[in-house]
Amino acid sequence: MPHWLNIMADSFWPLLLAGLKFTVPLTLLTFVSGIALGFVTALTRLYAPTPLVWLARFYVWVIRGTPMLVQLFIIFYGLPKVGITLDAWPAALIGFTLNVGAYSSEIIRAAIGAVPKGQWEAAHALGMTHWQALRRSILPQGLRIAVPPLANTFIALLKDTALASVVTVPEMFQQAQRIVAENYEPLILYVEVALIYLAFSTVLSVLQDKLEQRLNPTPQGARA
Repeated sequence: MPHWLNIMADSFWPLLLAGLKFTVPLTLLTFVSGIALGFVTALTRLYAPTPLVWLARFYVWVIRGTPMLVQLFIIFYGLPKVGITLDAWPAALIGFTLNVGAYSSEIIRAAIGAVPKGQWEAAHALGMTHWQALRRSILPQGLRIAVPPLANTFIALLKDTALASVVTVPEMFQQAQRIVAENYEPLILYVEVALIYLAFSTVLSVLQDKLEQRLNPTPQGARA
């Protein structure tokens, strides 16, 4: 067996286990909590009183205007200076959640705004209040519009979790760094971890396509 292939074989399971134990759970938890935060933020920007609207805008402005790496450093290394000390895992979870929440809020807000105004008028004509129309008619249509960009956010988040290594979360990329420190083969190990990320992302892309097809089935007459 070639030397490079032997190195990849020896390191494959430690890398995969780190991915399944840390990378995947961090991605899933962050995405769920980030979407919840993004949903609340989007509704706040659309329908809340002016002070809350400005607060939501400020949050989105700060998160979108600063690098995620800097945000993680502030949370993990900076907050202890003011008496707030977090372990690596919750620090990473908070940092990624804030980031996903800001970006997903813009996606959800745009998706709700993309629903034709006629849908509001139809709901009101049926006797629905504003909030009933939003809950029963507008949100289901808006969330369907938001699924593709939110799925892309999920896939991007999976790859971005590699940044958790800088706050000492022992996820897949940090595991690769540890192995490199032992065998001094950075090219082989980093290519291998990139291939594992690629495999994860490919699976998610396939699932995204199936979800989109389920939500927006192609009409029979359009399959010619």
